Amino acid sequence: MPPTLASPPIRADTLDLPVLGMTCASCASRVEKAMTGLPGVARATVNLATERLHLDLAPGTARGAVLEAARERLDRAGYGLAMTVVELQVIDMTCASCVGRVEKALQRVDGVLEAEVNLATERATVQVDATAADAATWRRRLQEAVQAAGYGVVERSDSAIAGDGRTTGSRGPAPTLAVWGPVAAGLLLSLPLVAPMVGMLVGRHDMLPGLWQLALATPVQFILGARFYRAGWKALRARTGNMDLLVALGTSAAYGLSVWLLAEDLLSGGDGRGLHLYFEASAVVITLVLLGKALEARAKRRTTAAIRALQQLRPERARVLRGADEVEMPLAAVRVGQRVVVRPGERLPVDGRIESGASEVDESLVTGESLPVPKAVGQPVIGGSVNGSGRLVVLTTAVGTESTLSRIVRLVESAQARKAPIQRTVDRVSAVFVPVVAAIAFVTLLAWGLGTGDWSTAIVNGVSVLVIACPCALGLATPTALMAGTGVAARHGVLIKDAEALEVAHRVSVVAFDKTGTLTAGRPRLLETVTVDDAPALGWAAALQAGSEHPLARAVLEAAGGPVGPTAAGVRAVPGSGVVGQVDGRALALGHERWMRELGVDLAPLAARTRDWPAQGRTVSWLATTHPPRAIAAFAFGDPPKAGAAEAIANLHRQG
Repeated sequence: MPPTLASPPIRADTLDLPVLGMTCASCASRVEKAMTGLPGVARATVNLATERLHLDLAPGTARGAVLEAARERLDRAGYGLAMTVVELQVIDMTCASCVGRVEKALQRVDGVLEAEVNLATERATVQVDATAADAATWRRRLQEAVQAAGYGVVERSDSAIAGDGRTTGSRGPAPTLAVWGPVAAGLLLSLPLVAPMVGMLVGRHDMLPGLWQLALATPVQFILGARFYRAGWKALRARTGNMDLLVALGTSAAYGLSVWLLAEDLLSGGDGRGLHLYFEASAVVITLVLLGKALEARAKRRTTAAIRALQQLRPERARVLRGADEVEMPLAAVRVGQRVVVRPGERLPVDGRIESGASEVDESLVTGESLPVPKAVGQPVIGGSVNGSGRLVVLTTAVGTESTLSRIVRLVESAQARKAPIQRTVDRVSAVFVPVVAAIAFVTLLAWGLGTGDWSTAIVNGVSVLVIACPCALGLATPTALMAGTGVAARHGVLIKDAEALEVAHRVSVVAFDKTGTLTAGRPRLLETVTVDDAPALGWAAALQAGSEHPLARAVLEAAGGPVGPTAAGVRAVPGSGVVGQVDGRALALGHERWMRELGVDLAPLAARTRDWPAQGRTVSWLATTHPPRAIAAFAFGDPPKAGAAEAIANLHRQG
């Protein structure tokens, strides 16, 4: 049955899932058996005719967690869920109450299995029944549901996922002036109202005239604070409450009471001086809430900057090989199966497999490994990594959303969008927070007014409850903290799979480090050389590697003082093994131990003197003649620790 907006809301205690792959009664039994013991599921029944799995949930069970667990168990049993995920960029949400309203509106659409809305990223992730409608129809109907709830939807740019664009959403980062301009205006107008109160602390009682206070507070209340009235009105129309409604109620009450007292004084012949008015309270609260919104926007921009930085690691253009010609074109125009030319020192524009050429590739953007990795024909390469000294022709295997970088971007975005378990608790509290605060304020007003008969003071006290409660960031603090945390981690090369992983990270007791480039500087040095018969091995090795950019070659040249000795002829790199060439008439090979054994080189004369090097964390290279195959020297390379590595490890030990 196609989804309709008029459908009844999802029952919180049931989950109805479309299952793929069932063909007979035994399949139905296997699916039911797979659900046995699933946490939070009281009973599972399968209807083979409709190919649906019905789950009765225990009270208080999180539907999203059950959905993920059911999907995993069905996969293991050889079946699948006919689900698709639709993402919407929702605007005009201001607090956790808005999140709850949007989630409920989406869940009322028949065929929606789970809806999750993140306030910090303004993103709704909806899992829907793929058998009910196609993706375009689902998107339209879900947009209608969000709009009916009083919120807007903007098209989310595909480039945000593909990594081809430079923003993480269709709207991009908010302009600085638009964010901080209202805050600056609020501060300028509010400071004259607050200054006399500061003066009272030192014995001065010079208050601004009431009309001046009115003139300063009015633009703050109705121009800078207009956004709170708009959002609060939408909440009232939907018969619910949100933080903006509290701001509007609290500040309007303070402003209205001040206007009433000022008008009363002026009509009785006064000049508005010496009155205890509350214009500063309404103006300052609005200004502080705007400041909070600006700080929130800054946190979002800094976090999405991590994603933009990942996207910018790939070049925007690529050289595609057509026949014998290299044609430069935009990266977005490159297709799978095309051959791309990558020159020395350039970043690889695509994921692919090397068709011709050999080089070293710096893949630290993905692996964190600071030393370049030798690459030869047939080996895979990652878009965004840096080519070394060789020219490569790469057969494209992945572009756009399927590239490694794009999948990393999606991983970071997914971690920011998903809710941590603590956030679900916050959402439940926030859902009742606004009506409870409003009720307390009303009770305070009645109790004080009826108990003392002083309704003016009763109004002030009732307003105080609203004013104190209204800037509450209960629903925003957790998602913003998670979003900022994952963003900061991404900027430092730490990818967090989901919000739950971040939440439980404090329980980590063991950390495994990749040594090179993490605990060490990533610039190897030649620490020791042993030779046979005092041969000038260092000079010969430097001659072989005079034109190489490999980190170990640079270490040899640095130790030798540069290529100042003999020159080499016929130098040829053997990818993944080493280098061969002629020096002073000798045929030499320089490389690792495994290659030496493949060449038949006898390493025994130096074995005893080099036996302990690997255990000391040293990298060993061998120099040998190839005719006859005989070891001449061994070189031990070490990577010095980073300056702060020992302190960092000590800090981790102190933290347990």
